[in-house]
Amino acid sequence: MIGRIVEVADDQRHLFMHRGFMVVQDTDGESKELGQVPLDDIAAVIANAHGLSYTNNLLVALAERGAPFVLCAANHNAVGMLLPIGCNYQQGKRFDAQIEAGKPTIKRLWADVVRAKLQQQAAALEAAGAPTVPLSALAAKVRSGDPDNLEAQGARRYWGLLFGDDFRRDQNGSGLNAMLNYGYTVLRAATARAVIAAGLHPTIGLHHSNDGNAMRLVDDLMEPFRPMIDLKIWQLQRAGEDQITPNTKRALVRTLYDDMQTDAGATPVIACTQKLATSLAQVFLDEREKLDLPLPGLPLALAVALNDE
Repeated sequence: MIGRIVEVADDQRHLFMHRGFMVVQDTDGESKELGQVPLDDIAAVIANAHGLSYTNNLLVALAERGAPFVLCAANHNAVGMLLPIGCNYQQGKRFDAQIEAGKPTIKRLWADVVRAKLQQQAAALEAAGAPTVPLSALAAKVRSGDPDNLEAQGARRYWGLLFGDDFRRDQNGSGLNAMLNYGYTVLRAATARAVIAAGLHPTIGLHHSNDGNAMRLVDDLMEPFRPMIDLKIWQLQRAGEDQITPNTKRALVRTLYDDMQTDAGATPVIACTQKLATSLAQVFLDEREKLDLPLPGLPLALAVALNDE
């Protein structure tokens, strides 16, 4: 299901459930109702403001529908996420298969993810008119488990090629870095929903291994889609936008509904995350051999836009 990413970014808001809707209310003054969103249309809620309150009934209703509730702290980084339990009828079976997956399988899958990420980074650079050879060459060299850490090598080359030699990725930074934080938070929420819906455990990852990270698999599977966020920010910067604003937030959320190239044709990013998570579960269950990853190439909407220029 392709739902809506709903962000609550203004202070003094109260969220509650009423007759199948999430209601947003202003708590400053006369408690005016500001809007309603059908619960069945929500893919995730991002709480990105101070002074928010929400009812337990709303959180239960969102969890029942598999919609994560994301808590954001300073600089738009996600610091917490309420995830549902049991959104897939085969969840126990899939947990077992996930835990029992052998190291050769895990290493092969991680290599596929890294290769796809590098290919998508090369596509982003192509769209930005930057050299693609450094990333496409690395993609061709990825081995099982990525023992050469080509993912990190690619990142070191990629950021300078996309945003200029002076750019440094800093999660505590402002400007483009804050925009990246926000875009990745939105993408992480969508990927978390996909992982839970596929009946997989978000903590049992392929590569990410930080003991304090309960979302290791989510962070693994979102890697091939990060360049879509990066490229959107490059577009926004090109249009004179280099700060987090309501306009740039909306643009970054809409990125999840941009089409990528897949074996099944044009497919929105948010649907691609679902297809990838489902295919991973099927690999663990020996129901298929390969992950369902997007194909390398320009994002379709951007390719059309560039051709029109």
